[in-house]
Amino acid sequence: MTATADMVVPSFDDDVETDRTLAIICSKGSLDMAYPGLILGNAALGEGVDVHLFFTFWGFDMITKGRMEHLKFSPVGNPAAHMPAALAPLPGMTSMATHMMNKSLDELDIPPVPEFLELLKASGAKLWACRLSADMNHVDESDLFDGLDGIINASDFIELTEGAQLLFI
Repeated sequence: MTATADMVVPSFDDDVETDRTLAIICSKGSLDMAYPGLILGNAALGEGVDVHLFFTFWGFDMITKGRMEHLKFSPVGNPAAHMPAALAPLPGMTSMATHMMNKSLDELDIPPVPEFLELLKASGAKLWACRLSADMNHVDESDLFDGLDGIINASDFIELTEGAQLLFI
């Protein structure tokens, strides 16, 4: 006896609206950890999903003027660096790894972080800075990416994204 299940066939109609929301918490500020949230947010926007990004702790570097254009990729303790562990801490390796990652991103036409944030904002994403992180870093909105929707506390973010699918990166 064979059990059959109803097959789910996705709709690819451009006119389909969704009531889905994706909330992405960006907690890391290294180059390799900045892009997952940006790319997933962009993909969700393309599917008609409402997107909220919340930048907290080290993820604050992604939205801080003067830092957002200089994120680094450190090979130290990072298995994704694909290099012998003994080489990773040598002087110049972080600069080399950062250069190589930026080159790979550029070859794939993936924009730098500030440009990617502008793209997300123009596509309808909501960008929120964490109040605690702002206070810890002694910054205000003038120190941060111009497209932010505001500096809010964690409780506000949770309330704004009630019922959303949540990703913590």
